Amino acid sequence: MELWPGAWMLLLLLFLLLLFLLPTLWFCSPSAKYFFKMAFYNGWILFLAVLAIPVCAVRGRNVENMKILRLMLLHIKYLYGIRVEVRGAHHFPPSQPYVVVSNHQSSLDLLGMMEVLPGRCVPIAKRELLWAGSAGLACWLAGVIFIDRKRTGDAISVMSEVAQTLLTQDVRVWVFPEGTRNHNGSMLPFKRGAFHLAVQAQVPIVPIVMSSYQDFYCKKERRFTSGQCQVRVLPPVPTEGLTPDDVPALADRVRHSMLTVFREISTDGRGGGDYLKKPGGVNVDTAPLLPPLGPIHGLLPPCSLHS
Repeated sequence: MELWPGAWMLLLLLFLLLLFLLPTLWFCSPSAKYFFKMAFYNGWILFLAVLAIPVCAVRGRNVENMKILRLMLLHIKYLYGIRVEVRGAHHFPPSQPYVVVSNHQSSLDLLGMMEVLPGRCVPIAKRELLWAGSAGLACWLAGVIFIDRKRTGDAISVMSEVAQTLLTQDVRVWVFPEGTRNHNGSMLPFKRGAFHLAVQAQVPIVPIVMSSYQDFYCKKERRFTSGQCQVRVLPPVPTEGLTPDDVPALADRVRHSMLTVFREISTDGRGGGDYLKKPGGVNVDTAPLLPPLGPIHGLLPPCSLHS
């Protein structure tokens, strides 16, 4: 099928229009720049996943494939001029399973996660990610654990299996206990699944805090510039001897310690700027303190996530 001369002229005009319009939008519209950057960010990840799939497929579904994904994603921070500073990496237990819990601000969390991700550690993600094209397949090959949050019974069953996998296969898991992305510059209340998991497996919890992105990224304001993010690994929290009855206090205690550090590293000018000092931000000096975790119960038979 051949195009008539007028169609070629129309295509040429459209091309010239885009050639002129896109740079104009890039330099004149911060909102357009935000959308261009986010579109490239997501598109680039999908493209890298296409490259990773055949390499990961050699092993099949295996947590060791996460090293391949991490290696392929580490450079993205340089494309966006984001400096990621990691502190406290020595707190990772050297040779045992554990549960990592981290705050969740946006899809940019992937940059901080890849920077500090320990060996044989896979995220627990919502099941919808499995259908995200090449990224979903790459994640499945890397051993990412998918949970259907809408079906509580299935989620509990999967978490019970994960508890056994932690101990029998020396795997670590990464959980975002807020359950969803939080753009308001603080932390949402924690869901307790990660803490039930750690208590059932009797493994430590390793809290990780990523500083606020508000100085360089804001979805509401359609703003995405270069900047700095600090990732802080906190000392592990033991769960030996704890029971399901201890989980609410454990979750509150961990969230409080993470929120305290989040406010600290998001206001020191080194990892997210002074957003929390601005009007409407969180005042660290007036933040209420939560009581410490109560007495540890005695050792009991293995607990159930149904409790």
